[in-house]
Amino acid sequence: MAININTVYKTVLLILNKEERGYVTPDEFSKIANQVQLEIFEQYSDDLNQQLRVPQSDTDYADRVANIDEKISIFKTFGNTTYNANVSSDIHFELKQAGNNLPIYRLGTVTYKEEVELQRLQRMEFYNIQKSPLTKSTESFPTYLLENNKLYVKPSTITSAINVSYLRIPSEPRWGYYIGGVGQYIYDSSIYNVTSVNSGPNSLTSSVVSSVANYPIDGVYRGIVGDTSGFVITGSGSGLDISITITNGTVSSVSVNEPGINYLPEGGQQITVASSVFDNPSAPVLPGDVQILLRSSDFNGNSTYGSTQIELDVSEQTNFTLRTLFYFGVVIKDPQIIQVAASQVQRDEINEKS
Repeated sequence: MAININTVYKTVLLILNKEERGYVTPDEFSKIANQVQLEIFEQYSDDLNQQLRVPQSDTDYADRVANIDEKISIFKTFGNTTYNANVSSDIHFELKQAGNNLPIYRLGTVTYKEEVELQRLQRMEFYNIQKSPLTKSTESFPTYLLENNKLYVKPSTITSAINVSYLRIPSEPRWGYYIGGVGQYIYDSSIYNVTSVNSGPNSLTSSVVSSVANYPIDGVYRGIVGDTSGFVITGSGSGLDISITITNGTVSSVSVNEPGINYLPEGGQQITVASSVFDNPSAPVLPGDVQILLRSSDFNGNSTYGSTQIELDVSEQTNFTLRTLFYFGVVIKDPQIIQVAASQVQRDEINEKS
């Protein structure tokens, strides 16, 4: 279970503002939260090595090796690789999937056809063993060299089906928000995705490009674009749930209830809500369609909308909050905050390792 980023942010604001020590903007908080998460994550390997050298308790929930391994397991994952033979002198497997670099922190096992594990070798040994028919690599006993984020695999007959296990780098925490009516920051709990439309009240109101006055019935008209009858869109994407509010016969707002995914973040897609959605049988003529043109600024990747939770285990919440306070003590130049937070973090680390 991840740590709720909004809970931590509110706690930090409460402590700082209670003593009128300063204010933390969402962007400042997100940057420091990323630094703190990386610090705690990178400490896991050292902690695990240290605990492996001392006797462990076999009591439930008290085995520290198992507890640390459980925290690390959040980041254990698998991925495919991409064969690259574009340059004959540099044939290798790229640590990429669907054209994107794998977010590898530490490489684990490398397998061929998900069954045969490759042996990792250093450069000199990797090339030297190929010189003898008795020691050279085979498809039954393949080897690899890792250099510059590339996998060089022997024998050269292997050109596909290389998979890897690895510890991935944690996703950057992000406290997403939009600006309220009086300029306040309002938390956006929707999951950050560059292909998701910004969610919240009025988030698409300014993107309406065509509508007519004198709609027959005031009210809220809700539908899932591409799914609900009369709600259509050009191009890809799914799950976008919008509400159109008609007030005094005109479109007064377009809000996003669910942001959907896989839309085009560069913008240009057009949503059309057909006149039949607003039809009043007693009206002499149909009202017009409502057309909404999605812009690049309507997406998470080009705005402040969408949040990413802190991926550490929930047991790290106190540690995370204290370390965050320490950094903000440095930012606002408050020695008391620095001292109290640093002392508590140090005590917790001593208790955990003793």
